[in-house]
Amino acid sequence: MITRIWHGRTARNRADEYSAFLTIRAIPDYRSIAGNLEVAILRRDELDVSHFLTVTRWESEEAIGAFAGEDVLKAKYYPEDEEFLLEFEPQVQHYTVVSAAKGPKG
Repeated sequence: MITRIWHGRTARNRADEYSAFLTIRAIPDYRSIAGNLEVAILRRDELDVSHFLTVTRWESEEAIGAFAGEDVLKAKYYPEDEEFLLEFEPQVQHYTVVSAAKGPKG
């Protein structure tokens, strides 16, 4: 299993709008790909900037390739991102999941 992490920044006064956009546009896009196991979008506000992390879990690099294309480490952007993002980081980070747990033990 692979966790893919993307980072982006918006002006804080646009962060609520960007959150809504990600919920409506990005999450369904991720979930439409076979092999996508989970999507979480995290937000951290600073003074005038909001940071977003999109954390996704995938069955394999092949599944990520179906979403991101041949270069699985290349960040995928939507045309609407130009309205919100302060810069476009070229790559994402991948981590191999070595252990995980969910819910209460038992």
